[in-house]
Amino acid sequence: MLDPERNTLVDVSVVYDQIAPRRYPFPREDVFIAALPGLREPIREAAKWGEEFALCAVKLDSPVANPGKIMGAPVNYEDHAVEGRKDPGIASGRQIPSIGDWGMFLKAGSSLVGFGGEISLRFADRRNDHELELGVVIADTCTQVSRSDAMKHVAGYCIALDMTLRGTEFQCFRKSIDSYSVLGPWLVTADEIENPGALDLELKVNGVVRQKSNTRHLIYDVPRLIEFASSFYTLNAGDVIMTGTPAGVGPVKPGDRLDMWIEKVGSGTVWIAPNYASSDHVAE
Repeated sequence: MLDPERNTLVDVSVVYDQIAPRRYPFPREDVFIAALPGLREPIREAAKWGEEFALCAVKLDSPVANPGKIMGAPVNYEDHAVEGRKDPGIASGRQIPSIGDWGMFLKAGSSLVGFGGEISLRFADRRNDHELELGVVIADTCTQVSRSDAMKHVAGYCIALDMTLRGTEFQCFRKSIDSYSVLGPWLVTADEIENPGALDLELKVNGVVRQKSNTRHLIYDVPRLIEFASSFYTLNAGDVIMTGTPAGVGPVKPGDRLDMWIEKVGSGTVWIAPNYASSDHVAE
């Protein structure tokens, strides 16, 4: 549990003992997120006496350990659609339509890391881009959710980084490389953010601002994305929706530092590993 005033974390992992054990076949959900409503009071109590650690002294894994699905929302800011039509490195020869035309895509769970992990780029001869997004974590099992009921099914929010290898392959293939989905630095529960449709966000690469926008510019806002996704899929506790990225996406290289911030969610830094994973190439 984070104490933002002291910049520390308190160990409340004792509450894991209250999560009912599961047997095979295991549920299609993250068991901690599913149990979270009943764990709120035990977490508050454990925070009173749990061991305290400086934030800089711990490794931050993904706050959702086992999402059943990571869903991406392509072309969900109009300014990103415009830059995609202008930049052949983004479009890779394809038309850039709207999210309603393309629908959503899935990213492999094996691509997920937290802010304490590195992004390990592959394919030194191809462009690898950063895409900063608001991440929405689903609270419970739901399907065919109406827009008016959508926010009842949100457990919380995170910073999400959708790393993208540019090319002609399907998005789900290029975006599911190991470490190409970053979530964190922590989970901010839904009750702490009244309106996820009015949050400033910013990404810097090596101290230079690349992306700066506000979630009010989403084409499909959070309730619409939940309605849209659940019209195709049953959503389960711990499923993650990456809500789309604004303009300013661009390439990164080994050794780069990515600083990200979303209003009311927090800030954090993720490093690009110094070497490409698929070759012996070393960054200069």
